Amino acid sequence: MDTRSLSSEKKPGGYTGLQVFGFVAAGVVAAIVATVFVFRFFFFPAPFKPVELNDRERRDLGVKLEKIESVSGIALEDMFGPVSPDELTSQGVLKPEAYSEAEASRRVALTEREFNALIANNTELARKLAIDFAPDLISAKLLVPVDPDFPILGGKTIRVRAGLELALRQGRPVVKLRGVSLMGIALPNAWLGGIKNVDLIEQYGGGPGFWKGFADGIDTVMVTDGRLVILFNE
Repeated sequence: MDTRSLSSEKKPGGYTGLQVFGFVAAGVVAAIVATVFVFRFFFFPAPFKPVELNDRERRDLGVKLEKIESVSGIALEDMFGPVSPDELTSQGVLKPEAYSEAEASRRVALTEREFNALIANNTELARKLAIDFAPDLISAKLLVPVDPDFPILGGKTIRVRAGLELALRQGRPVVKLRGVSLMGIALPNAWLGGIKNVDLIEQYGGGPGFWKGFADGIDTVMVTDGRLVILFNE
C-alpha cells in the first residue's frame, strides 16, 4: 500500500486559524462600516442644496412670473402673504375690483429647476424638499425631522420618497400614486389605503366631487424630463 497517498488523505483541508480570524475581522469591520453608513444616510441625512438658477434661467422664470403678477397685480412672493397697503382703502378695508379674464393665461409651464427654485424662496423648505420631473412622473424627496421626545427615532431625520404619475391619455388626465417609501422601504399598498397604482380620476371621478372637477378643468398636462406643462380649460 502507498503510504504517501494515505498520509495525503489524512491532511486536514481548509483555512488556517489566522486566515479564519482575518476573515472574521474583515466581516466585522465591513458590518460596522455598513451600519454607520446606513445610520448616517437614513437617520442623519445631509440637507438638500437649494437650487440656484443661472442668469438665463432667472430671466426665463422672471418672464413667467411677470405674467402671473400682471394678471393678479400681486408679486408671487406676496400672493399668499399679508395684504399690501395699496389693496386697502383709507378706512383699511379691501378695495373692490372688477373681475376680468382679458389678459388671464391658462397655461403653466415650469422646468424642474424653476420649480425647485421657487421652493428655494423658503430656504428651510428647500433644504428638506426636492422635486423631480420625469416622463409622466413627478417625484418628491422629503426630509422629516422627528420630535426629540418621540420614542426610538426621536431627534433623527426620516427620508420619505414618493412618486405621482401625471399624464394625459385618451383626452383625460391620469393621476396615480406610484408609491411611498420610508427610509428606503416601500410602504405596502394596504398602508396607503389601497390607492397605489390606481387611476384616482377613473376610480373617483365618475360622480360629482374633487377628482371629476379636477379632470374637467384640465385641457392638457404633460410631464417630461425636467419640465411640467399644464393647460387649463375655460
